[in-house]
Amino acid sequence: MKKLGLLLWAFITSSTISNSTMAQQQLEPTYAEKLGYPKGKKVVIFHVDDCGMSYSSNQGAYKSIEQGVATSCSIMMPCPWAASFIHYIQKNHPNLDAGLHLTLTSEWKDYRWPALSGFQQVPTLSDGDGCLWHSVEQVIKNASPDEVEREIRAQIERATRLGWKPTHLDSHMGTLFAYPPFLERYLKVGMELGIPVMFPGGNNKMLIESVNKPYIKKMKAEGKWKEGMPLPMAKFGLTDLVTESKKIGEMLWKAGLPVLDDLHSDSGDWKPEGNPSSAEWAKYKADQWIYQLEHMKPGVAMLIVHSSDITEEFKFISGSGGSRLADMNSMMHPDLKAYIEKEGIILSTFRELMERRKKVK
Repeated sequence: MKKLGLLLWAFITSSTISNSTMAQQQLEPTYAEKLGYPKGKKVVIFHVDDCGMSYSSNQGAYKSIEQGVATSCSIMMPCPWAASFIHYIQKNHPNLDAGLHLTLTSEWKDYRWPALSGFQQVPTLSDGDGCLWHSVEQVIKNASPDEVEREIRAQIERATRLGWKPTHLDSHMGTLFAYPPFLERYLKVGMELGIPVMFPGGNNKMLIESVNKPYIKKMKAEGKWKEGMPLPMAKFGLTDLVTESKKIGEMLWKAGLPVLDDLHSDSGDWKPEGNPSSAEWAKYKADQWIYQLEHMKPGVAMLIVHSSDITEEFKFISGSGGSRLADMNSMMHPDLKAYIEKEGIILSTFRELMERRKKVK
């Protein structure tokens, strides 16, 4: 998944964050508090993306949830193993928090899938192979918002035909956050159908830090960065994510849907130096998750992983197998489990968020 923070910034009106804006935000209750969680608590959804993409992806999700700290997942409905995933959870986990990973790209070189609507119905979403475009940029360049909405609805309809009601919606590779008319259709469908949509409308601390990560890395290398220094958004002419996303969050809340306070989507970049073993890579990622949990602000945050229990054939799909295996193993790592228990971090789901939202007047 591409860094969602960079994509989210693409549609927000340009400005800079003032000290008064940040101070005001700190005084406001978090969405976690609005949903009835105790004040000051950290509420976390460890979320497994890409279910249904492959056999390996399904196995990774099962283990991350059944044996690990992952609490939620989402399914890529155009992909070959989507139905199998739904059949498994219907039989074994009928109350699982499973949403739809709305899919408008087919990014791998040879392992690909078409739009569920059919390329005749959504020609602007389809490439020369009759499959979804390889990249987010190609979707933005070619796809019409009407066909994007048609495909969103087709993916929801397939889940419904399989007997599954999605607990939430989110976006594969962040495509629906990359262009304002796409985002508008995503929000529209969620509000119309009463399905929670993944959207960070709170403090967005982790999301903002991910956008500034390249700059911070450079400053650290030069010995010029210290923890707690102001983030350099104004330096790069970046936009006021906190203020503008807050407005969208308020709109979703008024529509009766829950809203996230923060979002993390960068674990795919985490790799120790050299040629780590699977155990070393998993330990490294578990430590990184502990760091994120330690430094996140109180509120409800979604932390994204791409867990896969890698089988031999996965190497013919993608070169990301090592990272995905480490994601899965980090979810089961005893250090991460112990930290969550020791710190009293609350693990939650979109299903629970929506149940709580229904009780709020």
